[in-house]
Amino acid sequence: MRFASPLYLLLLLPIALLLWLELKKRTGAVIFSDTSFFAAYKKRSDILKYLLLALNILALVFMTLALARPQRGRVHEEVEARGVDIMLCLDVSETMKYQDFSPKNRLYVAKERAKEFIAKRAGDRIGLVAFANGSMTQCPLTVNRTILGSIIDRLQVGTIDPTRTAIGMGLASAVSRLKDSKSKDKLIILLTDGLNNAGDIDPLTAARLAQSFGLKVYCIGIGTNGPVTIMVNDPFWGQRPQTVNMEFDMKPLDEIARITGGQSFLATDDEALKIIYDEINQLEPTTYKMNRHTVYSEKAYLFLFPALFLMLLGTALSLTVARRLP
Repeated sequence: MRFASPLYLLLLLPIALLLWLELKKRTGAVIFSDTSFFAAYKKRSDILKYLLLALNILALVFMTLALARPQRGRVHEEVEARGVDIMLCLDVSETMKYQDFSPKNRLYVAKERAKEFIAKRAGDRIGLVAFANGSMTQCPLTVNRTILGSIIDRLQVGTIDPTRTAIGMGLASAVSRLKDSKSKDKLIILLTDGLNNAGDIDPLTAARLAQSFGLKVYCIGIGTNGPVTIMVNDPFWGQRPQTVNMEFDMKPLDEIARITGGQSFLATDDEALKIIYDEINQLEPTTYKMNRHTVYSEKAYLFLFPALFLMLLGTALSLTVARRLP
């Protein structure tokens, strides 16, 4: 709370002086032949005297505070942001269950790092496309981090037929979501662990489509080349470990990034993926500015009502129990 007219508070000084004078004032004397009657009521009289003085002084103090215009403020914030529109394009094919990012699988780590990334992008609109043997928009562009985070949490292998990987279809779907955006800066983060082996659109064709709409594509290859131990379902032995030879070719991702003016990265473990997202975050900063102002409302009534009550109470006491003899 603040006082809009604080100079009125100087009136508290004469009120303090008045209180001092009242306490120092000597009462008048009248000669009576017998004062025993007054002695019996002296204590009661003193209490009423000081009670009336306190009520009047408090009433004056409250009226002075009301004159000083007490105000209470409410802070309003206006956000001005030159946000970036970002589509996350995430692979959910069968190989994303591989646990070479031990102790968790590739998809789990990819989702956790994506959520950390979007939490840092204040002012941006971010959406999500998932792809495997086809593609599907999971979340359109939004500024609601809570909704997007919950959608990412629910994303699993099997959301789309996971048997193949249609990188070109996933990228084309992300392009279609961004092409009409009015934002000055638009980009796609494409994360995959496989080779394109499905879909009607070739990845490089999708990359040229992105280029035509001024979209940058940052490509992240996730996984390792060489032997990887995975769990497979054996019809006789149930789940058992099996070593498979992974073939991961970064050349298509490098070419997609080159065509669109983005960059390509290879993440072979959890920490590497975190560093890549941090680097993308630095490469595509967001202009974020906040204006703050305070709106004040008058609160003089908080002191005027008590002052009025005290004045009425003092008057009522003066006319009844504290009435003076003529």
